[in-house]
Amino acid sequence: MYAIIETGGKQYRVEEGTIIDVELLPQEKGEAVNFDHVLAVKKDDKLHLGQPYLKGAVVRGKVLDHGKGKKIIVFKYKAKKNYRRKQGHRQPYTRVLIEKIEV
Repeated sequence: MYAIIETGGKQYRVEEGTIIDVELLPQEKGEAVNFDHVLAVKKDDKLHLGQPYLKGAVVRGKVLDHGKGKKIIVFKYKAKKNYRRKQGHRQPYTRVLIEKIEV
């Protein structure tokens, strides 16, 4: 059994017991989080699709940790014009354990 959920403008394929990194959520470490934007659920070789979301379907999880991703470097440069700008960025994330998929 798996589900496809949408959070933070991205879509994730999740199963019970998996750990995913999603965009930063306001919940604290150890709190429960519910994802109600469920796009699809596959259960017992039957695929349930939403239009766009499944009504009554919820994916329940628990916040394990917050952190920052790897640093990426944004470097702007124009040849022969002495124009260079260097900027770094680390995207914050929330690590979530998927506990239950309810249809």
